[in-house]
Amino acid sequence: MTLTSFVALREGRPQLAAPGAPSAPTLTNVSRRSFLELLGLAGTFTLMAPLGAGAYEPYPTGGEAMPRGLVWDPKVFVSIAPDGTVTITAHRSEMGTGSRTSLPMVLADEMGADWAKVRIVQAPGDEPTYGNQDTDGSRSMRHHIQTMRVMGAAVRTMLEQAAAAAWGVPASQVEARVHVVVDKATGRQAGFGELAKAAMDLPVPPIKDLVLKPESAFRYIGKGNVPLYDMKAIVTGRAIYGSDVRKPGQLYAVVARPPVYGGKAKSWDAAAAKAVPGVVEVIEIPGTPEPAAFMPMGGVAVVAETTWAAIQGREKLNVQWEDGPNATYDSDAYRKEMSAVAAKPGKVVRNQGDVDAALAKAAKVVTAEYYQPHMAHASMETPHALAIVKDGRCECWAPAQSPYAVRTDIAKFLGLDVANVTVHVTLLGGGFGRKSKGDFALEAAYLSKAMGGAPVLLTWTREDDIRNSYYHTTSVERIEAGLDANGKVVAWRHRSVAPTILSTFDKAEYQFAIELGMGLVDNPFDIPNVRCENGPIKNHVRIGWFRSVSNIPRAWAVQSFVCELAHELGRDHKEFLLELLGPPRKIDPVAAGIEGELWNYGDPYSVYPIDTGRLRAVVELACEKAGWGRKMPPRTGLGLAVHRSFLTYVASVVEVAVAKDGTVTIPRIDTAVDCGFPANPERIRAQFEGAAVMGQTLCFHSAVTFKNGRAEQSNYHDYEMVRMTNFPRQVNVHIVPHPFSVPAAGVGEPGVPPIAPAIANAIFAATGKRIRDLPIDTSLLREA
Repeated sequence: MTLTSFVALREGRPQLAAPGAPSAPTLTNVSRRSFLELLGLAGTFTLMAPLGAGAYEPYPTGGEAMPRGLVWDPKVFVSIAPDGTVTITAHRSEMGTGSRTSLPMVLADEMGADWAKVRIVQAPGDEPTYGNQDTDGSRSMRHHIQTMRVMGAAVRTMLEQAAAAAWGVPASQVEARVHVVVDKATGRQAGFGELAKAAMDLPVPPIKDLVLKPESAFRYIGKGNVPLYDMKAIVTGRAIYGSDVRKPGQLYAVVARPPVYGGKAKSWDAAAAKAVPGVVEVIEIPGTPEPAAFMPMGGVAVVAETTWAAIQGREKLNVQWEDGPNATYDSDAYRKEMSAVAAKPGKVVRNQGDVDAALAKAAKVVTAEYYQPHMAHASMETPHALAIVKDGRCECWAPAQSPYAVRTDIAKFLGLDVANVTVHVTLLGGGFGRKSKGDFALEAAYLSKAMGGAPVLLTWTREDDIRNSYYHTTSVERIEAGLDANGKVVAWRHRSVAPTILSTFDKAEYQFAIELGMGLVDNPFDIPNVRCENGPIKNHVRIGWFRSVSNIPRAWAVQSFVCELAHELGRDHKEFLLELLGPPRKIDPVAAGIEGELWNYGDPYSVYPIDTGRLRAVVELACEKAGWGRKMPPRTGLGLAVHRSFLTYVASVVEVAVAKDGTVTIPRIDTAVDCGFPANPERIRAQFEGAAVMGQTLCFHSAVTFKNGRAEQSNYHDYEMVRMTNFPRQVNVHIVPHPFSVPAAGVGEPGVPPIAPAIANAIFAATGKRIRDLPIDTSLLREA
């Protein structure tokens, strides 16, 4: 499946292919020379394009292949007021990753703007104008850093041209500095505001005529000195999230949705609901037969004067449900089904060497099976949307990760022209992939239309969010390794069974290339005989992408299994892992026996190859900073895991302490991250600190289980989060430095996958007890 197809899928337009108080965290910048020495590449690293030495030639990314691609026109994104205020439009959604700050920061730095005079406005969902706006897949910086720099350089050049024309001097005699253009010969200067109209009336220079700043001239890019643009508004309570939007005459709504995927309401008591003070109306929302993509599940809505009245009215509905074909879904039985499928040969998706022969000849075969349940995103802000639909037009306000997809889906659901739908993007109180799916906005729009155009704010309660989610897939990963007489791994067979994301769009039972390329077929180990297989399994819930997607179960299995093998052989885990990674090299997907095209997160493999040297180096760095090999007190231990995802290389070393009653505390986590050029270290650090916490939550708490088709969890009391009492005490993020010529990679997601296996490996080091199921049952860790 191509990147365009996947994003079309994410946007609901499937193009399917076959199957105590924490210590202050620290940020360490490692010298580039020492890192390249770890890679074994010192003095030989190839730069993608020279900067400051002539015209800039962009390196290729997958950005142009996204629906509606990239926009390079600064007049779309930048305006300058007479008083010098520079307004930059942010076209990516803000959910804490910092995209709304970091991309404008890049543009501002390149154009020479003073950040104190920069104003950021949020773009509506309008990809024909702004290019792709799908804010997921850890793509914002890696796909848009070049467009931002080029547009900044273009505006800077236009300001210089305007000043030169006004003064009647050659353009080479003037230079844009910090918010002014200076005549280098005379010292006279003009502010950006004075030159704005003349500059912005000029044609935009072609890229071939632009010269980007040398990195030595950066004031903000790569410095980590620009805080979140919205930080003050967030901490003072003035930031506007989806639930904060208010309009005159506004009504409020909640929906009773089918408790079983594919079910529908048979009957309900509208009169009882309307008897609740403040309830205005009861409205049925039509469902969509599965696979329903991002269309609403259907159900019965209660519209009221307040959200509380709507919730109370919903409780009086007494809805009788027809559960449909998924009424017997049971997590325990489903796990057994997945295990049975994983025990049999599946569809071969990678075949290198002769695994069967190598396993047959092996001196020893080690087999293990790892399990991960469904998970819910459970972001702090549940889905909300406000809509006004009247006179054939819709205006919607929503915390949307993919606002243009929401816009097109509303148009489809209500039968409107896309041109008559506007989607305003609020801040997102967390997204993690859930808010890429706009079903909640469609529900709000449907209800506003049914209420004659009254503004309706739809709220998903926490119970709605957990019981009716687009769940992270559940998974069984079975791995067999053949060892020769010298303890070398000579064969590796990995079978993966998990309901696929494609099932949300089509009746698919096999995972597709994107899921397979997240830690299965892209395994980087230097093993002569490798086979990866995928077994079929039918979904019984809505499956959606989740922060890090299939990298979570794959890293959990592979990195746990490596630790098991090291113990089996009496080897140090770090040294054994480095041996498996082999010498620094770039993996050849064809020679590796990968069936079909390797999914490389939608980006060209020539720019972003799988580089085992970079994997080795982050392992070495994390272990060095964590003090790997130091003597540990009883019932404490260090655990290690490494994983490449979203084109970024991450290794984590976790220190655990296990009390006699099984309670696990985490005094320290050291994570080394190589994400190419680190454009905003402050946000990189924040994302990896957050990933450590989320990874710990997934490790110990996250599981949505089903009986009779229904989710058994409902809120934070039974779908728990890591809290301050068991928070990682110290998270150290060690960012590998690179120049701009080493392309920026993903940051939002790749910090999550290594955390759970590193924790489990540390628990094994501390207790000798091996855990293969998530979430970890700490009662198993009690001292006998």
